[in-house]
Amino acid sequence: MSHPPPTLFEWAGGQPALDRLFAHFYAAVRADQLIGPVFAHMDPRHAHFVAAFLAEVFGGPAAYTAERGGHPNMIRAHVERRLTEGQRRRWFDLLLTSADAVGLPVDPEFRSAFVSYVEWGSRLAVINSQPGAPVQLHDPMPAWGWGVVGGPFSDPDVGEDASVTP
Repeated sequence: MSHPPPTLFEWAGGQPALDRLFAHFYAAVRADQLIGPVFAHMDPRHAHFVAAFLAEVFGGPAAYTAERGGHPNMIRAHVERRLTEGQRRRWFDLLLTSADAVGLPVDPEFRSAFVSYVEWGSRLAVINSQPGAPVQLHDPMPAWGWGVVGGPFSDPDVGEDASVTP
């Protein structure tokens, strides 16, 4: 009997790993001259909220939806913020640097899925932050998986068709 592949959430190390990631990341963000001002007034629990959001996207518990209102709440947080591509790129770079610093898995399959989501999500945030953007407040929570690669756990009984694509 074959076992289903682990979720990205499980592979990353669960909630403790994502909490470490975002605690480290937002410490770097606060010190950054380009994006620090964007987060100057963030809730002290912001890192926890974002970690819970990513946990849910990566197949973990639906705590963000239960506590914060799901994807529509995350979208609303970016409306009218007027984020720039330069700010997005710095956010992206700091997050990837933080992933290395806290020891998130470095296998190419996980990092490909991780980078894919971060790239997609950060671009969506910039789009939704522009004045007059046609914001989709009813979109469901994204569900990110291993993509077409299948992951390092390849099981011939499961096959690549069993992997979840975003």
